[in-house]
Amino acid sequence: MDDVSGTGIVRHQPRYDGFVAAAGQRPEVADAIDQHLTEHFGPSEYVLHELASHLVGVHVHVVGPTPERPYRTLVTSGMSERPMTVPEGSGISPYAELMLCLPADWPLTQEALRDDRTGWPVQVLKQVARLPHEYGTWIGEWHSVPNGDPAEPYVEGTPFAGVVVTPMLTVSPEARTITVPDGTEINLLALIPLHPAEVRLKVSQGTNALIAALDRGGVSELLDPTRPSLV
Repeated sequence: MDDVSGTGIVRHQPRYDGFVAAAGQRPEVADAIDQHLTEHFGPSEYVLHELASHLVGVHVHVVGPTPERPYRTLVTSGMSERPMTVPEGSGISPYAELMLCLPADWPLTQEALRDDRTGWPVQVLKQVARLPHEYGTWIGEWHSVPNGDPAEPYVEGTPFAGVVVTPMLTVSPEARTITVPDGTEINLLALIPLHPAEVRLKVSQGTNALIAALDRGGVSELLDPTRPSLV
């Protein structure tokens, strides 16, 4: 994972040796996430559940296309089962969930999810959701997570080799925070897949250089699988 403030890579060591069973999500948190999605994105078509989960159970809600949002929206539910290790005094909520959007015709059948060529976006959502708990760190806006060092494409035929965490751009600002009845606030953050050259730009020249490149290309959390590199 590279440094949110600019250039460089921060490397972490795993905190656990082997499988640690997830404790399970509080029902009031799961309900708050579900209600939030219905209000801001639309009702879930279905949920991709996990049966045996390491550290946290990362379930993925799939919201179908609507006239206002003619694509599928994928949102995790379970990353917030545990608090992240945020910097002391930062004022950042230790709870977060992740999302990204896929074209309406992106295959999400069980067979397609088992195929890395079409299943990688869901795999990346789950990987990044577990990362802060596995390594005792945190995920926030403009952190980026390369796929290896050096970054390599997630799967053959896919140009993307990492993600950057961003604010959501396709919704109102109110959608960016999920509030649980007990007052717990959960940040809802977007993942934008990056080309290898874009990952290198973030590491070598910093956050502002990457933001400028993404702005030039009009990039949002809606994945365009044919998007060319902006570097």
